Amino acid sequence: MPQYRAPLRDQSFVINDVLNVQQYSNLPSFSEASEDIVSAVLEEGGKFCENVLHPLNSVGDQEGCRLSNGEVTVPTGFKDAYKQMTEGGWTALSADPTYGGQGLPAYLNLAFNEMVTSANMAFGMYPGLTGGAAHALTIGGSDAQKQLYLPKMISGEWSGTMNLTEPHCGTDLGMLRTKAVPNDDGSYAITGQKIWISAGEHDMSGNIIHLVLARIEGAPAGVKGISLFVVPKFIPHENGEPGKRNDLICGGLEEKMGIHGNATCVMNYDGATGWLVGEENKGLKTMFIMMNEARLGVGLQGLGLAETAYQYSLAFAKDRIQGRSLTGPKNPDDAADPIIVHPDVRRMLMNQKVFVEGARALTLWTALQGDLEHRADDPAVREKAGDYMALLTPVIKGYLTDKGYDCVSEGLQVHGGSGFTREWGVEQLLRDARITLIYEGTNGIQALDLVGRKLAMSGMRPINSFFAELDGFIAENEGDADLKASVEGLKATKQKLQKATNWLVAKGLENFDNAGAASTDYLHLFGLTCFAYMWAKMAKVANAKVKAGDSDPIYKSKLVTAKYFVERWLPMADTHLARVESGAETLMALDAEAF
Repeated sequence: MPQYRAPLRDQSFVINDVLNVQQYSNLPSFSEASEDIVSAVLEEGGKFCENVLHPLNSVGDQEGCRLSNGEVTVPTGFKDAYKQMTEGGWTALSADPTYGGQGLPAYLNLAFNEMVTSANMAFGMYPGLTGGAAHALTIGGSDAQKQLYLPKMISGEWSGTMNLTEPHCGTDLGMLRTKAVPNDDGSYAITGQKIWISAGEHDMSGNIIHLVLARIEGAPAGVKGISLFVVPKFIPHENGEPGKRNDLICGGLEEKMGIHGNATCVMNYDGATGWLVGEENKGLKTMFIMMNEARLGVGLQGLGLAETAYQYSLAFAKDRIQGRSLTGPKNPDDAADPIIVHPDVRRMLMNQKVFVEGARALTLWTALQGDLEHRADDPAVREKAGDYMALLTPVIKGYLTDKGYDCVSEGLQVHGGSGFTREWGVEQLLRDARITLIYEGTNGIQALDLVGRKLAMSGMRPINSFFAELDGFIAENEGDADLKASVEGLKATKQKLQKATNWLVAKGLENFDNAGAASTDYLHLFGLTCFAYMWAKMAKVANAKVKAGDSDPIYKSKLVTAKYFVERWLPMADTHLARVESGAETLMALDAEAF
């Protein structure tokens, strides 16, 4: 059976060396997260993921979930693993201490969740959705709702979901038909059908708290008339314990390409009792809190699955004996050399290595921005961090899942024919990874969100702030001969992104189809620029460590990988820019009948 090992050394490198998180130890939550505490948390979390979750990954894939009389049974071992997770306090790492959370920084929670996703993505979706639902209630719920639901959701005793999609509408939520009729006691009767509801029904928690979008009778048409409701599977008594079964049921389980261990449900609401969250007709605003958190989580899934595929394919490449090195036998005592000697195999492994290490740095850096948005003393720092979170959400979701899927595919390719079989595990990773490009808003939608909303946000303040940060790093390090390749690569790529941005501002307003036609390549150029910044930052730290005489091999490895990134990845920036500037004319020229 393929093995997964938590990437603790690389996480430590990013957290301590690159981000230097201890510089924020004077801030709330950071003060409780000393370097020793962070190390201990990640070490224990890694053991849980390696020894408990990962062995269940193939079990969940092969068994799937089972539906009987509206009740879902999860795969063998999942229920016990969930119990261990909740009893270990892993669901409460960064949650609000007011409601039983540990209040540790979000970056630490993200590092743990990366390992959960790498070990068992389908399992990780259950607590992941609960965390998002709890966060939405924290922001939008009433005091009574927070007191009732949050302690049990944070502890994992109760789980949560998000209910948006309906059979006739996905992204276009303005078309939703689920209705809410006021009851005399201030609650609402919720009636409608929701589909593709991850973790919508299962037997691991004592209650499932559904956050449901619906339209109150008489509400305005479109998205302006959507409200958000909390609809529990079991209606709680006044003492907070689950009471009678609500009028909702799982009407079916989707037969899916991957993530078989997660219950993807059709949820039928037949006058179910729900309570308004926030204001009438303002439900999307609160739901977007959960959706944006979920989008960052999906980007993390792109990283997590690529990490596992890299570990699988690296082990295979070192062990698989096939052919001889082009420069002469490297293993003369055997009939052949291990395939890791072949340049094309190394090309695929290096692509995986570039991606997983660059993506890890980017996601942890972004999570740190989330911490600073809420914890920093300086209002300007909080504002900039919030701008970055909004700007980078579609980039992380779209770029990390597109490239993450490519890396998993290359991992399968390294395995050759073995990779196409179930025995080696990588084909499951490929099937699981494919959904990440689709759910929580397809990557095409993320690209449109980036060019259509995020660039113009606050008078283009976020993108201009990001450009200024890159310029500052370039100016600070341009004179360092050891960093010349990384800094010049970042500078050139940033200039191309700025040129593409200027083109979009001019040509996108001239013809909206230009913005749509350019959006995906613009998102990829943005992602590539983010990676260029992360790899330049990592190269700077690694170079300083090597010059100081540190013999840890990770630092020389970082420098070689950073050089590979500049030579083999950054040339793609020219292609993306050329595609952006080609406009929409050819794309839109053919009549539909001509396809």
